[in-house]
Amino acid sequence: MSPDRFPADRLPADLVAALDHAAMVPVLLVASDFDGCLAPIVSRPEDARPLPESRAALLDAAALERTPVAVISGRALTDLARLSGLGDSAITLIGSHGSEFDTGFPQEITAGHRDLLARIVGEFRSIAADHPGVTVETKPVSTALHVRNATAGDAESALTRARRGPASWDGVEATEGKAVIELAVIETSKGIALDVLRERSGADVVIYLGDDVTDEKAFAHLRTGTDLSIKVGTGNTLAQYRIDDPYAVAAVLAHVAARRAEALGTRSV
Repeated sequence: MSPDRFPADRLPADLVAALDHAAMVPVLLVASDFDGCLAPIVSRPEDARPLPESRAALLDAAALERTPVAVISGRALTDLARLSGLGDSAITLIGSHGSEFDTGFPQEITAGHRDLLARIVGEFRSIAADHPGVTVETKPVSTALHVRNATAGDAESALTRARRGPASWDGVEATEGKAVIELAVIETSKGIALDVLRERSGADVVIYLGDDVTDEKAFAHLRTGTDLSIKVGTGNTLAQYRIDDPYAVAAVLAHVAARRAEALGTRSV
């Protein structure tokens, strides 16, 4: 990572101090959202890729002992692995807003779930057909209606139809983000995913970075006074700290990896 492009002094001084303190704990869990954090937001979701500097910093941290690393995304797990390039690494990937682990889903997916999902997908495709620029993304237990590339009028019309239609059906869990509404047929929560990771790893401190509405569930599960919640970008948040963009995320991750290596007495990565 170029120190000129991603200097630590881009970061708030109080955040740097908190990161330095977190790097000293016995077990440190580092986790982040993908889109808008590791990967800049792009017009076509399939074109998203992590900044090379962020990817390298995550791998560096994951190579250290007692430093589990995870990426928790709204994307389907297979898509997350492919786009992130981290599928064969030591980093834990969790998809579908925290509900899709490499071991499967936390609850059984029944024929009823699959039928309901098919109905939602059909309705979303009908909405997209009536609104230019609106697209549908299908996942194993959910489907998303993306309106980023639609006009303001078409975007709001499409979202309104989704809210009044399938989002109101029994058994449907709705989650809204930036220019997207996602409907799932099982409970999803990045916060619960963090709880599972904490329990598995025995982490003393969790660092989590997120940029979207869905990340607020993760922030809400962090422990006040010990964990670090970091909001990327603008908007109301429960997070303790705020940084500007994915380039600042790269600076955070690089700083954590370097300080953690020093704390463990490992050669700096």
